[in-house]
Amino acid sequence: MSKILIIEDEAAIRRVLKKIISEENDTYQVEEAEDGLKGIEMISKSDFDLVLCDIKMPKMDGIEVLEKIKKLKPEIPIVMISGHGDLDTAVNTMRLGAFDYISKPPDLNRLLNTVRNALDKKELVVENKLLKKKVSKKYEMIGESEAISHIKTMIEKVAPTDARVFITGPNGTGKELVAHWLHEKSERTKGPMVEVNCAAIPSELIESELFGHVKGSFTGANKDRAGKFEAANGGTIFLDEIGDMSLPAQAKVLRALQENKISRVGSDKDIKVDVRVVAATNKNLKEEISKGNFREDLYHRLAVILINVPSLNERREDIPLLINFFAQQIASEQGTAVKSFSSQAIKLLQNYDWTGNIRELRNVVERLIILGEKEVSESDVKLFASK
Repeated sequence: MSKILIIEDEAAIRRVLKKIISEENDTYQVEEAEDGLKGIEMISKSDFDLVLCDIKMPKMDGIEVLEKIKKLKPEIPIVMISGHGDLDTAVNTMRLGAFDYISKPPDLNRLLNTVRNALDKKELVVENKLLKKKVSKKYEMIGESEAISHIKTMIEKVAPTDARVFITGPNGTGKELVAHWLHEKSERTKGPMVEVNCAAIPSELIESELFGHVKGSFTGANKDRAGKFEAANGGTIFLDEIGDMSLPAQAKVLRALQENKISRVGSDKDIKVDVRVVAATNKNLKEEISKGNFREDLYHRLAVILINVPSLNERREDIPLLINFFAQQIASEQGTAVKSFSSQAIKLLQNYDWTGNIRELRNVVERLIILGEKEVSESDVKLFASK
């Protein structure tokens, strides 16, 4: 449920705005404030997803309210409304951080479209903030092998540029870690990092997920919705398992790369986007191209820089470091003491055939920590880590 606050000194206008917005969507919870001071008080005590604010009000005018909200809760989109507006006022409110400016009496369609778009933006901002919090804690590249050192060196060289990067390697090797490191070390680190698992999204929904849609464009499209490319504007989009993307979606991604424009499903309106694209796959795309499953022109657009992530079997010397890292990570997650592994246990694990790569190793380490003795022994490995 979205919470919307209307700050307006005229009671009749407040009632009309509330009626229009409430009737548009019964999930909107609309509250009212009769002046700027009351509005600021309500915002300080409660969370709102959108504010509609008049400009000419007693006690505190809308410009001052806008400035105070931006300091108090900068993530809230604010739509300014005025019957005394001119171009200079509109430009000034946008410069101060308003989402939009609407003149009185407001055009009904314009008002409702602005409300929907502002709420979409708020939702994307919240998602991106949560994602960025997870990134700093979760993603770390562990290893000192020659292969991993080479990847780290490449990231240092490539990250500060806007060059597109194509990451290859088997499942479970940590391709997403490379993508996150590229973003964290780039000039776009203050922007969003948006992940899309192309293999996990049904082919009929992938275009909507990537590019958004307009209301009524297909069954279930009950409102306008921004896509992942818009969410990643100013930052990085990571297209994981891009080898599973449908050909129609590939064509749209190609256009986005060529023109820096996208269009929502069901709309012919172009939306400019500034996005760095990082892609990954576990497939041999040259084989997929020969089979007609992947566009060769898209491959060449994506593969400016190629980074191959080796399997765990190709970097066994990193296994002791990974075991220690996972042991500490799991202990932190579970709130328990860190368990050590005997040298014999580590040596035995180094000799395993890790078909599931790092993902499989972490699962085995967690199992051994739960089921093994105070110090995980060789016998624990033989008993609980059987392949």
